[in-house]
Amino acid sequence: MRTLLQRVSHASVTVEGRITGQIGPGLLVLAGFSPTDTTSSLDWMARKLTQLRIFADEEGKMNRSVQDVGGQVLVVSQFTLLADARKGNRPSYIGAAPPPVAIPLYEQFVQQLEQLLGQPVATGEFGADMQVELLNDGPVTIVLDSPE
Repeated sequence: MRTLLQRVSHASVTVEGRITGQIGPGLLVLAGFSPTDTTSSLDWMARKLTQLRIFADEEGKMNRSVQDVGGQVLVVSQFTLLADARKGNRPSYIGAAPPPVAIPLYEQFVQQLEQLLGQPVATGEFGADMQVELLNDGPVTIVLDSPE
């Protein structure tokens, strides 16, 4: 599993003119799933994202997590995170899980985040053509790969 997370002041995702998810201060998480991802991959990533200390404390140091600051989370599925562009000019996506595998992983990941945060997690719409709008705060942008 690979995620690209951004600390945001606000973010939203729109599908066919309707907003499917939006948040205030918190994390925008773009999530890509591979066919080899497991429940432990999802658990590791959910715990890492909720505990990662990338929000400012009283002294302005990045010393607080999204949980600590009561931030919100928006998760958007993005298979292109697993693109392999090392050869040629057209990326290969064979490393990305196909929808029948990725959809349950995505749904389980969102549920795990909701349990850890104790609040609903906003989402995009799996497989849809989405427009993502955000205001990156910092900017802070981090790529995380699960350990497997």
